[in-house]
Amino acid sequence: MKSDEIRRGSTGSGGSKEVIRTESLDSGYGRKVIVAGAELSVMPGEIAVLIGPNGAGKSTVLKTIAGQLETIAGTVFIGGRDRTEYASADIAKKQAVMLTERQPAEKMSCMEVVSLGRYPYTGRFGILSREDRRIVRETMELVHISELAERDYDQISDGQRQRVLLARAICQEPEIMLLDEPTSYLDIRHKLEFLDLLRDLARHRGIAVIMSMHELELAHLTADSVICISAAGRVEKAGPPEEVFTDELISRLYGLEDGRLRQVYSGFAESIGKMTDNIGKKTESR
Repeated sequence: MKSDEIRRGSTGSGGSKEVIRTESLDSGYGRKVIVAGAELSVMPGEIAVLIGPNGAGKSTVLKTIAGQLETIAGTVFIGGRDRTEYASADIAKKQAVMLTERQPAEKMSCMEVVSLGRYPYTGRFGILSREDRRIVRETMELVHISELAERDYDQISDGQRQRVLLARAICQEPEIMLLDEPTSYLDIRHKLEFLDLLRDLARHRGIAVIMSMHELELAHLTADSVICISAAGRVEKAGPPEEVFTDELISRLYGLEDGRLRQVYSGFAESIGKMTDNIGKKTESR
């Protein structure tokens, strides 16, 4: 897949209503606000990426959107409705969450972990149907982890765990995917393949994706929109990558000296784009 296709994999949804939106959202712990006034809107098939320095509150925003933290102020809307109006069972079918914390999976095989994504659909007895098992198998093939099916989840690498958790999220057949630093434990090849797959999922299944990333060059290639969260816990700017990734804005966001960003970053995005082309050609030839 070409680098420009990764960055602009629109579903062509046109005037479709946003899948998820926040309004004047204050996120934090207890009554302590970590990020104030966050506003974002994501349409079907779009990828929104949160960037900013360590400790700025990107994970806190994601957890609040996911409902794992209560909002201090403001509202999270899903399909135009306040998320608090939904039953938890309905939310489980609408959103999949993939956070950085190690997921407890004691004595579970990788296939069993992936199968957890089907439980919102199994009823109270949690029994997988033949159709559920088919979806699990096909999803593991899609993410290239079929060979891990019987492996103990606790005995595989961090990078393999990331792919297992992505497969679990895909199995939920969500409208929304929330991911916190999903490429952190992957080498460069698997980072690119992971993002390539995520872009395809967003485009072809109309999933709205919100994720945090540290790798600016990959965020530049992947995002439809970028939300910059400053060290002070404010949204510095939100917009398309070409508006956000400027020397001035990124240097201010990360506290870099003038010219330092250009020195380190300018050639890197181009080289990543070439690598992405190569990965895409290999993927297409499979």
